[in-house]
Amino acid sequence: MDTINQNITTRPATSTDLPQLNEFLQFLVEAERPFDPTLKDGKIFYYDIQELILDKDTEILVIEDNNEIIGCGYAQIRSAKAYQHHELFGYLGFMYVKPEFRGRGINNLLLNDLKKWILSKGITEVRLEVYSYNEAAIRAYEKAGFNKIMTAMRCEID
Repeated sequence: MDTINQNITTRPATSTDLPQLNEFLQFLVEAERPFDPTLKDGKIFYYDIQELILDKDTEILVIEDNNEIIGCGYAQIRSAKAYQHHELFGYLGFMYVKPEFRGRGINNLLLNDLKKWILSKGITEVRLEVYSYNEAAIRAYEKAGFNKIMTAMRCEID
């Protein structure tokens, strides 16, 4: 396993990063298609990235290697359900690292920086969603301290 080289940095995303981030989003959608039969064909935009960049309750980070964007992720402050212990929680999403840079601890660096941002808002609960059959992602998130708490289920009926 390669270690993270010292030219790897994280920074908040800007509007100039939109073309690369939109491309990453499509790569992410294609990676998730095998896990989700409900996804439509063609390009899908789970969210408006420009809107997230401008949102004060969201932090999109990009990760760079020698000024080349190689990954991204976001943290967003969300309201918890009325019956939960906490009022707010940090939600993580749009976690993507280019395939040639995987296995080097880059996603963990990104996770840690996003967690720091959430902590800076006074929030200690962090959540994310991952497809139940995406075993590699589940292992990575468990290694980063996450635990499964619920499984969403579906069926088609005629």
